[in-house]
Amino acid sequence: MTPPVNTHCPYCALQCSMTLHDTATRTPRIEPDEGGLCQKGWTAAEPLDHPDRLTTPLIHGEPADWDDALQFIVDRYHRTVARRGTTSVGVFGSGGLTNEKAYQLGKFARLALQTPYIDYNGRFCMSSAAAAFNRSLGIDRGLPFPKEDLAQSDVVILVGANPAETMPPFMRHLDQPQLIVVDPRHTATAAQADLHLATRPGSDLALANGLLQMAIAGGHVDRPYVDAHTRGFEEVERSVTQFWPARTERLTGVDVRSLYRCIDLIAGRRCTILTARGAEQHTRGVDTVTAWINLALALGLVGRPSSGVACLTGQGNGQGGREHGQKADQLPGYRSISNLDHRRHTASVWGVEESALPGLGVPATELFDRCGAEISMLLVVGSNPAVSAPASMRVQDRLRSLETLVVSDFFLSETAQLADVVLPAAQWAEEDGTTTNLEGRVIRRRAYRRPPGECRSDLWITSQLAKRLHAPGRFSADPGVVFDELRAASSRGTADYSGLDWEELDGIESFWPFPHNADPTPRLFSQLRFPTDSGKAQFIPVDVSGGGEQLRHDDEVWMTTGRVLTQYQSGTQTSRVSSLEGRPFISLHPDTAQRLGFVEGQEVHVESGQGTCQAPLRLDWKIRRDTAFVPFHFSGDRSANRAVRTAVDPISGMPEFKVNAVSVRAALNTNVIKDPDS
Repeated sequence: MTPPVNTHCPYCALQCSMTLHDTATRTPRIEPDEGGLCQKGWTAAEPLDHPDRLTTPLIHGEPADWDDALQFIVDRYHRTVARRGTTSVGVFGSGGLTNEKAYQLGKFARLALQTPYIDYNGRFCMSSAAAAFNRSLGIDRGLPFPKEDLAQSDVVILVGANPAETMPPFMRHLDQPQLIVVDPRHTATAAQADLHLATRPGSDLALANGLLQMAIAGGHVDRPYVDAHTRGFEEVERSVTQFWPARTERLTGVDVRSLYRCIDLIAGRRCTILTARGAEQHTRGVDTVTAWINLALALGLVGRPSSGVACLTGQGNGQGGREHGQKADQLPGYRSISNLDHRRHTASVWGVEESALPGLGVPATELFDRCGAEISMLLVVGSNPAVSAPASMRVQDRLRSLETLVVSDFFLSETAQLADVVLPAAQWAEEDGTTTNLEGRVIRRRAYRRPPGECRSDLWITSQLAKRLHAPGRFSADPGVVFDELRAASSRGTADYSGLDWEELDGIESFWPFPHNADPTPRLFSQLRFPTDSGKAQFIPVDVSGGGEQLRHDDEVWMTTGRVLTQYQSGTQTSRVSSLEGRPFISLHPDTAQRLGFVEGQEVHVESGQGTCQAPLRLDWKIRRDTAFVPFHFSGDRSANRAVRTAVDPISGMPEFKVNAVSVRAALNTNVIKDPDS
C-alpha cells in the first residue's frame, strides 16, 4: 500500500497543495489540503493513466528502445553541427517544468549542445510583465508579497485578469476588498466586481495614464513618498497631461463617470493593482504594465502594507521557469547572459571557462522563424507550440521544415505528431522536484509512484544525452543534486535560492530571495528600498502611440483570446479528461451578431491577415460590441492562434494575442449547433 504523499497541483501558478492517496488502481485519489481545488486540480490524476499516454520512445512514429532513440538524436546532432555549426540547433522549453528541469535544460543547451538558441513558452505568458517590473522596480517576482496580504487591501484592481476561471481558489483572497475589474468582457470575475471597466481591447495603457492624470489633478499623489522613494515622476507627470478624462473615455470606451468612480475608490486607500495576460499580451505590453506601475508609485502603494502592484503569474512554474536559464537572455538566478560577471559566476559553478558559454539567443517567435533556415534541429520539452504559438499554422510549417524535431511530452501532442523522435516523459506525480509559485514561494513536488512503461524524467533524458555528447560539467538525473547545484548557481543573483534546503522546504518560509545564512523575503519592498542602481523605484513615461491595427471594415471586430474554466493551455492534458467538457466557441455581442446576420450556434470563422479560426457562435450580452472572444485551448481549424498575428513587443518579444483585427464570416458549414453551455 502506498502511503499518502503531499504534493502540489500541476496546473496554474497558484500551485494548490494536495495529498495523493492510494486506491485500488494505480491512479491516486486527490484530496485538497487547504483552500480547495478547481475542477482541473480535482481531476489532475486522470491523465496519468490515460490510454493515450506515451510510454515508449518513438522514432518516425514507430516504437523504439531508449538506446536507439538517444543515439538517433546524438547522431543527428553531430551530422547537423558538422554541416552547419552549433547555431543550427535550438531548444524550446516550458513554464511547466520544475526548477531543476528548467535549470538543467538551459545548462544542456549551452554546454552540451553549445547553442545560444534556447527560449521557452513563458515568452508568450510572462515576458512583458517581467520586463516592466525589472525596469521600474529592479526585480521581477509575480507577487512581491504573500497572497494572504490581499485580504487586507481595501481595493484590488484586476487588469486583464479573470482568476474566477483561471485560478478559482485564488478568489478566496479577494473576498474582503472591493474589486475593480478592467476587461473587455464581463467575465466571471467581473461579475463579482464593485466596478467593471469594459475597456476597448488594447487600451489598458491609455486607461492607466488617464487615471494617473486624474489622480494628479485631484491631488491624490503621495508627494512625500514620490520624493523619497522614486525617480522620474516629473517627466511622467508631464507625459500624462494629454490624458484628460474626456480623451481617456474616447481612447478606452470607459465613460467619464466610471473613471471618476474608480479614482474615488482607490484614492487614499490600501490598494493593490494586479495585472495579467489581458494587459500584457500586446505589442505594447511592457509599456502597459509600466503605466500601471506608474499609477501605483504615484499613489504611494508599492511597499506599503496591504498595498502595491503585482502580476498574476500564469503557468504552473511560470515564475521559476523564467529564473534559472531556459530563457534566451538569462542564466540561473535571474542573471543576464550578456553580463560578464554573471557569465563568470555561472561558468565557475559549471566548471568551464566563461568563453565556453554561448551568447544571447532570440525570443521564441524569432526562434521559430529561424527553424528550417538557420536552425535545422530543435528539441521541444513540455510545450506544444504547434497550437500555442501565434500564427500557429506558420509555426507548424516551420517545424515541418526542420531536418530533425525531437519532442519530450506526456502525450502525442500536435507538436509531437510532427516530430522525428518523441520521448515519453514522466508526469508531475511520478517525479520529485521544486516549483516556484506566483508569490515567489519555492515548494516541493513529491513523487507518488514510478512512471509507467518506459517513461523517464526530463532530467534523466538530458543527463543521458549530455553523457553521449561528452558534455563538460555534471548532468544529474537526481533532482536533489540538481537543486543543490541550482542553489550555487543562483547564489547572490537576483533570484537567490542559496539559503534553501531540499529537505526542509515544507517547514520554512521559502520566499526568494533567500541568501545563504540569511532570512527569506516574503515582502520585497517593505523597507521602501528597491534593487535598482539608485535604490529608488523608477517612473517611466509611456504613451499610446505606435499601437496595433485598426478596424477598417464593417464586419471587423477585435479578437481577444483567453482561457475557460475547464481547460488549460493547449489542452494536451485537460482535453483528455472526460469530466472537463470544453467546447470551442467564438463569442459576440447579440447586436453584433444580428448586424452581421448570424444566429447562435451557427458555425462562423474569424479571419485575420494571418489566418482563420472556426467555431460555433456563442452570444454574450456583456461583451463589447466591437470584440470577439475565442478560447485558445483547441487545435486544428478551432485554434484561435491561427488568426493571431506575429507582431511582438519590441522589448519583451511578447506576441499580440489580445488585439487582432478580424473579419467574422459564415463558415462553409452553416449548421446551427446547440451550445449546452449557453
